[in-house]
Amino acid sequence: MSTLEHPTLTASTFKSVPDMWHHRVRSTPDGVGMYARHATRGWEPMSWREAGGRVRDIANGLLAFGLAREQRCALIAPTSVEWVLADMAIVCAGGATTPLPPASTADECVYILNHSEAPVLFCDADAQVEKLLAVRSQLQHLRQIVVTSGTPTIDGWVTTLEQLEDHGRSYAEANPGHYDEVAASVQPNDLATLIYTSGTTGLPKGVMLSHDAWVYESEAVDALGIVSPADTQFLFLPLSHVFAKVLEIAFIRLGVPTLLDDDPQLVFEHLEATSPTWMGAVPRVFEKVHNRVIAAHRNKGRVAWRAFRWSVSVGQEVSRLRQEGADVPAALRLQLKIADRLVFARLRQQFGGRIRFFISGGAPLSRTVAEFFHAAGVVVLEGYGLTESCGASTLNTPESLRFGTVGQPLPGCHVRIADDGEVLIRSRGVMKGYFREPDVTAAVLGEDGYLHTGDLGTMLHSGHLKLTGRKKDLIITSSGKKIAPEHYQGLLKSVCPHVEHILVHGDNRPYCVALIALNAELTGRWADERGLAWKSYRDLATAPEVRELIQAAIQKVNSELASHESVKRFHICTEPWTVNSGALTPTLKVRRRVVEERFAEDLDALYGVNAT
Repeated sequence: MSTLEHPTLTASTFKSVPDMWHHRVRSTPDGVGMYARHATRGWEPMSWREAGGRVRDIANGLLAFGLAREQRCALIAPTSVEWVLADMAIVCAGGATTPLPPASTADECVYILNHSEAPVLFCDADAQVEKLLAVRSQLQHLRQIVVTSGTPTIDGWVTTLEQLEDHGRSYAEANPGHYDEVAASVQPNDLATLIYTSGTTGLPKGVMLSHDAWVYESEAVDALGIVSPADTQFLFLPLSHVFAKVLEIAFIRLGVPTLLDDDPQLVFEHLEATSPTWMGAVPRVFEKVHNRVIAAHRNKGRVAWRAFRWSVSVGQEVSRLRQEGADVPAALRLQLKIADRLVFARLRQQFGGRIRFFISGGAPLSRTVAEFFHAAGVVVLEGYGLTESCGASTLNTPESLRFGTVGQPLPGCHVRIADDGEVLIRSRGVMKGYFREPDVTAAVLGEDGYLHTGDLGTMLHSGHLKLTGRKKDLIITSSGKKIAPEHYQGLLKSVCPHVEHILVHGDNRPYCVALIALNAELTGRWADERGLAWKSYRDLATAPEVRELIQAAIQKVNSELASHESVKRFHICTEPWTVNSGALTPTLKVRRRVVEERFAEDLDALYGVNAT
């Protein structure tokens, strides 16, 4: 059993998240804390003083409502300034935030709201209210909905955020000092957040994260020294997910001005307009940029395509040398300047021209994509963590970068590889347990404090962690061969950008097969260039030419692997995999069980089984 350790952090600097929040407000009251985007007014700044005042009013409104210590308050809304204000108000009032993804179905809302026993829910618009009104009779504990941009109901079940703040100011006048007493009484081990894992299998579990866990995360990010108040963050990831929550807590700790945006479709348009210095995103965002850049240059003609390929090859050679810590020869530096003028400078300008790095998390990042960005002079730092470990446990840094790994442990984090290859994590960020599920908690939290992640990995001599697969997803064929499907899935997506998602299947089967979902945008352009008639995703999925395209990519990947690791047959699904359909989690991970059940007949057909 091997272990990776980063020097332990000194004693906690803050007792709780409210303690840290109030320190930020007091320290830099006139500094810009957040920017909110408005359709007509553009990006509007909010100072820490203003944010602190609004948090106080909202928290007082919750105290007037009778919020009890560690009582859960739910929050379902896109990323916004109001999300942050509500989140901080909940914990400052002594409660615990329970976030729900904005795309949650009515049934998912019912389950989480009932299981968490949340009496209050913040949401962003009437559409969310309508969804909840339809299932109101099933909601056992919800007594109040606060809508940030919507309409109150006559019976008072729905109130506006403005009304809650007014109520809070009245409560503060009648109860002077009560807010400060409550906020100061919050203890390190108190529940701060109850996040329900989106999960690829089974019902979601409520992960209990303490105030000290979030204080630890902020301290660890601070100790890395990679960001400062001189930076500007662009934050568009859903704050209902632990990855974005880490970025939220980090900008509060460090006082980093942050642009909050709720439209992932316009991310790069807004990056170019606002010129931030760093941003977090999931791998699919970088894959889409990579694929679009390639497609755009291929469509410019043979000369432009050759220039693009030459530029990328030059950038990749420079990237390789820099990764090895070697000097870049003068001749190659000159070639890079030319490549930069031809291709890379424009790409960086699309990111606003000031990006120092991106952070990728939530799922594995293709090494091919990471090295492409590095060749263009843009660093993508891949990290790793689970909801159960408070989001961030390891991270590559600009000074210690190893593509194909998820970096070294954060300060104060210990990573161990068990004898069976499972990654184990111990830190102050590890969860208290699963809410009201002691048996499930005991199965993943050892007496030694290590969290059993379910991920498989190895340690490099450099101290970097390399993930190799999921313990539960490990395929064991009927002949006893063990295969980690993530490896093949990553290779195929690198070779063929037309593949948006892939699921390799073969447990207890004679060989491996694959289900594939297409990148409709890229494949549609490919079809148009060849004069193929199509009107729908189904048309693309059933086109013989598209099948030949995917077949060629699969043969290429198969040629590089052992026979038992290769995919013998495949099926292109005739419907896309989406979050709304349940095929993907909110962070765009494939829900293996859902996809396998939905396409069970297609899987059986690949093995020659008559499903009827």
